[in-house]
Amino acid sequence: MLQKDLHQAESIPDEARAYIDALLTSGDLFRYHAAKDAPVTLLEQEFAALLGAKYALAVASCSAALFLSLRALDLPRDAKVLIPAFTFAAVPSAVVHANCTPVLVEVAENYRIDMADFEAKCTDDIQAVLISHMRGHTSDMDQIKALCDAKDIPLIEDAAHSLGTTWNGQNIGTIGKVGCFSFQSYKMINGGEGGILITDDDDIIARCVIMSGAYESNWQKHGVNCNTFAKYQNELPLYNTRMSNLSAAVIRPQLPQLQRRIEDGLRNHDLMAEMLNASPHLSVPAPLAPERRAPDSIQFNLVDFSDDEAHSLMRNASEHGVKLSVFGLHSGNARAFWNWKFLGETPDLPQTKAMLMRACDVRLPTTLTVDQVKMVTDIILSSVNQVKHSKAA
Repeated sequence: MLQKDLHQAESIPDEARAYIDALLTSGDLFRYHAAKDAPVTLLEQEFAALLGAKYALAVASCSAALFLSLRALDLPRDAKVLIPAFTFAAVPSAVVHANCTPVLVEVAENYRIDMADFEAKCTDDIQAVLISHMRGHTSDMDQIKALCDAKDIPLIEDAAHSLGTTWNGQNIGTIGKVGCFSFQSYKMINGGEGGILITDDDDIIARCVIMSGAYESNWQKHGVNCNTFAKYQNELPLYNTRMSNLSAAVIRPQLPQLQRRIEDGLRNHDLMAEMLNASPHLSVPAPLAPERRAPDSIQFNLVDFSDDEAHSLMRNASEHGVKLSVFGLHSGNARAFWNWKFLGETPDLPQTKAMLMRACDVRLPTTLTVDQVKMVTDIILSSVNQVKHSKAA
């Protein structure tokens, strides 16, 4: 039985405690109380520098960042936005919330966008593309960016799972017009909740800052040297999706730990992938050549499994302390597109559905030691063998 809780989040560094205590004593939790250099403002500056972006805006969640990014594009009502069919339900929800219409694109068995279907659906009536690097798997960003540029379609990156991932050495989140990240507890940086967007576009940052809830002239407290704010003041709706100073105080001390977490996460992922791929019943898709991942979970496909066998595998692994989910067989899974009832009629996406019916998901906290990774892997392999041997018997 595994003793480690795979859903335990990264602990908050000791450096944050004095900072948090001071904030609690002062009660100064609202980002606009200070005249300048509020913790949220400092987080934005540090995060932008970390990713190599011109601007950053910290908000309540990655979903809020995606919503604001879409609203900042000033798209017409019911504008069609291309998104991958393998993503979290919050992504199409953000599209709907922005009064746009999601158009779902097939995803291959390697969890990345099927480029043939992407090109076929990237028609003249598509007005934005929102790419989810789901579970940190990067689609072919060279082709996607080239097609978007050729058609003058704005590209937004949902990089909730990809903080620290690079593509041809460039940080994911900086390829599109806007990159959106998550600080939810199961991500690389643990803020409990929270999100942040980055961009180099003066107009987008001004619109996003004001719509996030910078009422009156509070945009001046963001420390952003940009002359476009004044023209939008009182011209845009306020959605009040701000981050609090307390969240920023929790997040900021973790930024210096990011590189260590990236390295440990990649080590754990690649070790487990090598061991799992040794089984004829499992397949871990390889990364694309330009991609260097920063994983905090692992996904792999079941080979020649029936539904009953897959359910048995999930039960057996759980009994030994490993929560293993098959996306399409885990009831109500928010990553299975047919569960997004709010979209209306379920689209016909046979390739994505077939993948989700056999794709397994296991969380791999970056705090795991090599021995713990081997133990988790042994439990998975033992569970696979038990299922397959019981069938043979």
